[in-house]
Amino acid sequence: MRMIATLIALTAASPALAASGSFFSLSNTNFVVTISFLIFVGFLIYMKVPGKIGELLDKRAAGIKSELDEARALREEAQALLASFERQQKDVQEQANRIVSQAKSEATSASEQAREDLQKSIARRLQAAEDRIASAEADAVREVRDRAIAIAIAAARDVIAKQMSATDANKLIDDGIATVGAKLH
Repeated sequence: MRMIATLIALTAASPALAASGSFFSLSNTNFVVTISFLIFVGFLIYMKVPGKIGELLDKRAAGIKSELDEARALREEAQALLASFERQQKDVQEQANRIVSQAKSEATSASEQAREDLQKSIARRLQAAEDRIASAEADAVREVRDRAIAIAIAAARDVIAKQMSATDANKLIDDGIATVGAKLH
């Protein structure tokens, strides 16, 4: 019905109506063209070309719709992947921040431990130096005392040797032998 209305509109606005003479004669080229056109359109309708064109357009529209649906699904999947990657990036960033803060705290505790160890080492070295000084001082005092004793003994020997007689010397030797003999038995 639409086609018929379209044909009527085309023929009504035809420039053939403006021509002079009889329109419905075969000598009028406009009439022949119009008849040929109507026969051609009728043949196309008879062969169901408009329906086939409609089917092809419907198939094309369905194909485009399926491509749009697929593109929409791919877009949603891409957005889901993007959100997942953003969450993973956030998690990795938080983990990196935790690792950095943990490393800083470990470095701080390690520096405090090193400072304490250094102070202990310095204290041990100072104590060892003080012990060596005290030992050297004790050795010096002992050496001075031994030297003083050796000088006193030498002086006493000289004094005793000058004042002692041979009988006194023999008596001292006998007393020394008796004392040693008593201590050894």
